[in-house]
Amino acid sequence: MGKMTGKVALISGGAEGIGAATAKLIIAEGGSVMLGDLQIDKANGLAAQLGTQAAAVLLDVRDRDAWEAAVAATVERFGKLTVLCNIAGISEPGNVVDGTLDVWERTIDINLNGPYYGCRAALPVMEASGEPCSIVNIGSMIALRAAAFVAAYSASKAGLVGLTRSIALDCAARGVPVRANMVHPGAIRTPMYDRYKYSGADTPENIESNFAATHPMNRIGEPEEVARAVVFLASDEASFTTGCDFTVDGGGSIRS
Repeated sequence: MGKMTGKVALISGGAEGIGAATAKLIIAEGGSVMLGDLQIDKANGLAAQLGTQAAAVLLDVRDRDAWEAAVAATVERFGKLTVLCNIAGISEPGNVVDGTLDVWERTIDINLNGPYYGCRAALPVMEASGEPCSIVNIGSMIALRAAAFVAAYSASKAGLVGLTRSIALDCAARGVPVRANMVHPGAIRTPMYDRYKYSGADTPENIESNFAATHPMNRIGEPEEVARAVVFLASDEASFTTGCDFTVDGGGSIRS
């Protein structure tokens, strides 16, 4: 049996990048996944590739009703919900003075309000399952070591740390078998990274080199490397782990 046998996960941002890599690994380890994404055609296509243990649902993480519907669709399709992976997110440049209010509001809405709405919709269902459950939120090394050029992103991911720890403490205090943890990636080779890399701000080679240089291991990470951490925290192998910050950043958050 795989480490995710019997687990049912709802993944926001499941159509590509870290979300897709996580879905593939959960299924390889015996679990089932509901891929929540605004890119519903891409999510449906991935679900078809993954087989009967996968399905897809349209999910705008900024929409509380959409979250309720996604949770309900997961339970209807697979009978329960035991894992929530909040992976959808954005990163746009801008400091406090030069960044636009649109960037601030959009980033907080997707990166912080979105996971809050997801946890709010999922927790009652997870608690009612009576099974060991897990919430895994995707942060960033920037949550642990802020960056001047992404004020909104830094704030949203740092806020998510506080939210995750609050959920972990609340569930533990009430004796609810739901753990909540965070995975903090560094720069990862995802479509979001590629969109920045080929944005025209610099040559792709220079951007790759600059990003790699912010990690002591001097390279960009791969989605599968983050997925392995997510699946570990989602599984019962991490049964005594809650409220933790698990870094997958090549040492980026501790660099001098």
